[in-house]
Amino acid sequence: MNQAGVALAQCRFTMPETPPNSLLAAKDLKLTYDLQTVLKGTSLTICENDRVGLVGHNGSGKSTFLRILSGQLAPDSGSVIPRNGLRLGYLPQELELNPEHTVEESIRSGAREVLGLIKEFETLPADSSRHESIEQQILALDGWHLDQRIRTAMTHLRVPEKGRAVSDLSGGEQRRVALCQALIARPELLILDEPTNHLDNESILWMVKFLEKYPGALLLVTHDRYFLDRVTNRIVELANGLFYPYKGNYTRYLEASAQRRTSEAIAEKRRQMFLRRELEWVRRGPKARTTKAKSRIDRFEAVAAQTAVETEETVNLLIPPPPAMGNRIVDLVNVGHALGGRTLFQNLHFNFHAGMKIGIVGCNGAGKTTLLKVIMGQLAPNSGTVKIGQLIRFNYVDQTRLQLNPEHRLIEAVGDGSEFVIFGQKSLSLRGYLKQFLFSEDRIDTKIKLLSGGERSRLLLAVILKQGGNFLLLDEPTNDLDLNTLRVLEEALAAFPGVIVAVSHDRYFLNRICTGILAFEAESQVTYSVGNYDYYLEKRQRLEKPADEPKPSPPNSFCKPTPSKEKRRKLSWKESCELEGMEAQIMEAEQEIERLEAIFSSPDFHKEHGDRTKELNQQLEAARKRTASLYARWEELEIIPK
Repeated sequence: MNQAGVALAQCRFTMPETPPNSLLAAKDLKLTYDLQTVLKGTSLTICENDRVGLVGHNGSGKSTFLRILSGQLAPDSGSVIPRNGLRLGYLPQELELNPEHTVEESIRSGAREVLGLIKEFETLPADSSRHESIEQQILALDGWHLDQRIRTAMTHLRVPEKGRAVSDLSGGEQRRVALCQALIARPELLILDEPTNHLDNESILWMVKFLEKYPGALLLVTHDRYFLDRVTNRIVELANGLFYPYKGNYTRYLEASAQRRTSEAIAEKRRQMFLRRELEWVRRGPKARTTKAKSRIDRFEAVAAQTAVETEETVNLLIPPPPAMGNRIVDLVNVGHALGGRTLFQNLHFNFHAGMKIGIVGCNGAGKTTLLKVIMGQLAPNSGTVKIGQLIRFNYVDQTRLQLNPEHRLIEAVGDGSEFVIFGQKSLSLRGYLKQFLFSEDRIDTKIKLLSGGERSRLLLAVILKQGGNFLLLDEPTNDLDLNTLRVLEEALAAFPGVIVAVSHDRYFLNRICTGILAFEAESQVTYSVGNYDYYLEKRQRLEKPADEPKPSPPNSFCKPTPSKEKRRKLSWKESCELEGMEAQIMEAEQEIERLEAIFSSPDFHKEHGDRTKELNQQLEAARKRTASLYARWEELEIIPK
């Protein structure tokens, strides 16, 4: 179905027509892969206006399901029924761009259908009856604005120069080319697998706005929760081979899925109570084998034959307690660095303190990873000095992660010659440590080359975090982690008493853990902002907002005297005090929202808080209203002159 080297798969199906409001229906899909049952006879329908986010643990089968929908993989049984003539676009994780193409050729190949229509339209005889029909098709695909759309997408996605060969591009650059190719095609159903990988925050924000206005339906897999919140109107969870659909965005999904798991746990508890009670009756062996008694036994056997709802285990991230840090942590004194003749940052003065959790943001190539290396002394700055405390122990999570030997067993990769992991004054066996990362006894002795993508990500976390340290430097730590593991990682980092510096494009992650933001901005300047990423953006937008132009005075009347100008009201002393304290109140209100959202996203929510779901929902809604009210009051006071 796919042409070699093309990341975007566009297909025209000729299967029987589906219902009018349905674009594609997957029915009773079953698939077993490497002895694992990925799909258990489950079904899913995608309709015209759907914006579907597909979520689930790494290894649950999300990418496999997308490959089935795109026609790249056949299920063991079941069917995929698209609308007749459906145009479908697919961006896979594993790209197949033609290395002989240029960047521009690769991108334009995504729009080969509309380009073919335009070529045919331009070569038709003037009296051809097909003019109107083809023009309508071109208009439906917005074909006359194709070149403009390509330029816009290339600019905002920071795609390399159009004349460069695909073979010369890095993996991240190829990813952006393939994404640009997918977006400009404008299929009726666009399927995207991890579209935000290798994009910076500004590119992600542009893509969010683009997809919010996208005229077709969307189905996407992503670990970017901010992206899911903004773009989706349905969330489908793939768990234990079955689909669980939810209306609304990711935040609503967290609340609804917690309620579902609570209901399932209660139902299972009642089932077990019924079985225990009936089992005692069956064991007593009622003497009279009446029709009623037989019916009761049949009911017992039917309930006993029911399969208990499978619960998905959650990673238990273990970060060794940090050693003491002393008074000096790391001090940057007028630090600057240049690379390849370009100044990345200059005149940076910053002192790290215990408990800081700093997010570093900026465009790709701005110098974020370079700054991490300067902070920990791996790279000497071109100017200024870096003073590192004697007791500081760095633990660096590289963006490229560790290179694991595929022939090694898991226990060899983690053990490094030792049978124990040291946690402060205590120790834990390697096998016990790996079980915390959801590796069963039989998987611990498996070779790394046989691991799934999700298992490899968990293993890398296990290898990195066991190294300990009191100053963690994380370069894109959220890449390739599923949503549940991300939440657990965030909770572990939020509770970590040492210093954390994280480079990330994951807005949700930055908002949950950061107490401050170092932002690469224009002219090689790195600015510091207290608070999380959303707060940094709000302050930047206020600074960039142009001042209101004064309204021109009305012309004086010839017959009437010029009215005296009204004296503009200024802030009262009481209002000034209120404004000064407003920032702290807003941060406190936002922290309350984060606290409540963390409760809902907790893997153990249904066990610990299931009976308080309604109460917690009310508290969360009240906290959101209070925050909105505080922001409104803040804006009201700020426009009054001091």
